[in-house]
Amino acid sequence: MKRIALLGATGSIGRQAIEVINAHPELELVAASSGTQAIDGLAPLTQTGGDPTGLLERARPDVVLNAVVGFAGLVPTMWALEHGVTLALANKESLVAAGELALAARARGGGELIPVDSEHSAIFQCALHGAPESIVLTASGGPFRGLTADRLADVTPEEALAHPTWRMGPKITIDSATLANKGLEVIEAHFLFGLPYDRIEVVIHPPSIVHGLVRFRDGAAIAHLGNPDMRVPISYALTYPERAATPVPPLELRTLEFHEPDLETFRLLPLAREAGERGGTYPCAFNAANEVAVQAFLEGRLGFLDIAGAVEDVLARVDGAPARDLTELVEADRRARELVPVL
Repeated sequence: MKRIALLGATGSIGRQAIEVINAHPELELVAASSGTQAIDGLAPLTQTGGDPTGLLERARPDVVLNAVVGFAGLVPTMWALEHGVTLALANKESLVAAGELALAARARGGGELIPVDSEHSAIFQCALHGAPESIVLTASGGPFRGLTADRLADVTPEEALAHPTWRMGPKITIDSATLANKGLEVIEAHFLFGLPYDRIEVVIHPPSIVHGLVRFRDGAAIAHLGNPDMRVPISYALTYPERAATPVPPLELRTLEFHEPDLETFRLLPLAREAGERGGTYPCAFNAANEVAVQAFLEGRLGFLDIAGAVEDVLARVDGAPARDLTELVEADRRARELVPVL
């Protein structure tokens, strides 16, 4: 029996995780937390708002599924890594921001880190067959694939939230529309798989059938294919190293198409890669600025194309010095948020 603590229980990932847990007799939900929305109908230890590490200390789970949105997921990520508890990570922002600090905590704790993002779960599974020479992350392209900057100048939050493939929360949906999400995933992949940025490729794949691809030094490549359903990577992370049954229908093969991303229109993808390559706290600043700018867009205080401009402005103004500890990282996050030029 695996004891699961679920952080972000009321969000999209959290709700699907509860479905997976309830369907599996060897998984037990022992703790659940949410940011602001009350948790109803669950028997375990629960908490709404605040630092969830006290909850984790009481529950003593075998696995922490961190589905918190944004930088707020950093503290429980570090708790799980430091304590050697298996971390099923859906909160990419904490690994993006913490980077080397998170890897050092994992080394000290000695626990498993299993990605839940569909793309990183795919790469993780493919990489079990050998060390990757390079990897390819796929992106659906979001609701604005193929559109130029002129067409995007006046898009509304409602249009940006209409993702053609995935059903997600508002923040990650906007990030998918701007391709910032794929930029964050590039940085996350760098830390998860230890590859330099020039060996991490992004391609646009509208059907969202190929979730990731690994190339090996002998010229072979292995891809992970499946229907776009987050219950699959959630189930894999919670039952690893086993592979449990899910109610997701088997894949019917169809035509696969791939395109190069439009880096001039969707500038957050190259900005994220640049932040990752510069290192230090630049990835943290990218994430912080993007979080603030996305919220401003959702509230009508910033245009869609201005999100990238706001992030670029912050990256130009921060010093990006490496954080020696969690306190300095939190301070870098705070400074970047204050610099975002929004109304």
